[in-house]
Amino acid sequence: MLRIRGAARTTRPDVVAAEEPLEIRLSGSPLAVTMRTPGHDFDLVHGFLATEGVIAGSDDVLGLRYCDSVDADGRNTYNVVDVDLAPGVEPPDTALDRNFYTSSSCGVCGKASIDAIRTRTRHDVAADATRLPLETLLALPDRLRAAQRVFDKTGGLHAAGLFTADGELVTLREDVGRHNAVDKVIGDAVCAGRLPLAGHVLMVSGRASFELTQKAAMAGIPVLAAVSAPSSLAVELAADVGITLVGFLRGDGCNVYTREDRLTGV
Repeated sequence: MLRIRGAARTTRPDVVAAEEPLEIRLSGSPLAVTMRTPGHDFDLVHGFLATEGVIAGSDDVLGLRYCDSVDADGRNTYNVVDVDLAPGVEPPDTALDRNFYTSSSCGVCGKASIDAIRTRTRHDVAADATRLPLETLLALPDRLRAAQRVFDKTGGLHAAGLFTADGELVTLREDVGRHNAVDKVIGDAVCAGRLPLAGHVLMVSGRASFELTQKAAMAGIPVLAAVSAPSSLAVELAADVGITLVGFLRGDGCNVYTREDRLTGV
């Protein structure tokens, strides 16, 4: 990634938090997918089932195991856990297509399998010829913060702002969830018939996760900037679809993880 701090420019590797999907199955049937940092997966599954009211305690689980979900090289990804409920424990009623809310402080909501989470965009984001001056990019956090009216009163909301390449604020929305704020910004454009959002920058007040990156791609947004860190899957997806992904956008600096060619004045 390209590290910008004031007048200093360095290109170096960076460490980002791992983000991968975990599919939860009940006796082989997909139940939900959550984005998570791998580790303590069985604890995560037990907690999810308990908080969703599926189980009352560990005695309601007969067993659980990793399934054979393999990558392109045939190695187990350890991203699918199958759960057997104890006799007498009723599985949740999925006949009504209940959407389980699953989250990594962002979430993939209502997705029942890993295959469903990577939605293909109909917009050629990689071909977007937008050029964004570095000076304009560095000014976006202050412009976003200045427009957060509800945050000034509560201090507890995330914000998403849609900007033009010259720094003009087009739409700002606030919500307790980052993904909700982004959906509101994109939904405004949908209602106004403005998709795809070529030539725009999406600025978010938190971190850049896989889901937010995917939402930007689905709306045809070429630049996604966040005040905090991106996840590993966000960087991977941004590189795959051609989004310029910027993290740690604060003060006089930022980290540019993909498509730095869109920035001018670097």
